Amino acid sequence: MNPSHMATLLAVLDEGSFEAAALSLAITPSAVSQRIKALENQTGRVLIHRTQPATPTEAGEILAQAARRMALLQAETDAQLRGRLAHIPLSVAVNADSLATWFPHVLAAAAQWDNASLRLHVEDEAHSLKLLRRGDVLGVVTRESTPVSGCDVKSLGVMRYRAVASPRLAAQYTAADGSIDWANMPALRYGPRDALQDADLIGRVTHMPRRRRISQIPSSQGFLYAARVGLGWALLPDLQAQDLLDSGELILLDEQVEDVALYWQHWRLESPLLNKLSSAVVDAASDLRAPRHVTGL
Repeated sequence: MNPSHMATLLAVLDEGSFEAAALSLAITPSAVSQRIKALENQTGRVLIHRTQPATPTEAGEILAQAARRMALLQAETDAQLRGRLAHIPLSVAVNADSLATWFPHVLAAAAQWDNASLRLHVEDEAHSLKLLRRGDVLGVVTRESTPVSGCDVKSLGVMRYRAVASPRLAAQYTAADGSIDWANMPALRYGPRDALQDADLIGRVTHMPRRRRISQIPSSQGFLYAARVGLGWALLPDLQAQDLLDSGELILLDEQVEDVALYWQHWRLESPLLNKLSSAVVDAASDLRAPRHVTGL
């Protein structure tokens, strides 16, 4: 298949529209449309849903996976022949808590690589595999230990979560006997797919309350700030909570923990750059391997 057509397919999926793809490729929208149409004629399948944003069909997912592999291998071949690596963004899906804690070490490592860049997709670790399956990314941080077909998996370790709140909020919902009114205490949630807190709360109450006061904060920084000012109680990873527990801005509500095992799944591909990325991810996650002692209760 024509490499420029395959690159155009990726541009449409990455940028979300034919017009944005045209800008990134420095060609006209008409040329983008013609290239995609040529691919669809060649395969006999519709490859892209003409939606906003544009998304791949089932056939488009298969071709996108092949296109990303081709792009990476072509760049590394050029590097061997010409001594210079073509600019190829490495697409990775990572959950927000990892990005806010240990994953920045990967960014620091990537800054040392010649002409490599990262394209991060922030996605809940329970749902990130869909991006790997459809070819949007070449690696994901996920909860799933069973590898996707054509992929390898490496264990990263455990991210431990604990229930925390501001001292004011905790005092307001703690009875004289020390019991906490979990059913009525305001809570924080990162987003609609954030099921971790619901799963944690089930272990604390007899019946799940129907009308809970929940604030949804889809930002790691904003989520942490909301917990500090007492907007609601939150499940925070040890890596993020420790300094605030030490300072007294947050307190632990009890000794219950939620452990989330994380894995790195990536394409099974002989690629030095992908190997570098995988090594950087595993190295960056070293803090996850041993649960850390947390004070504050």
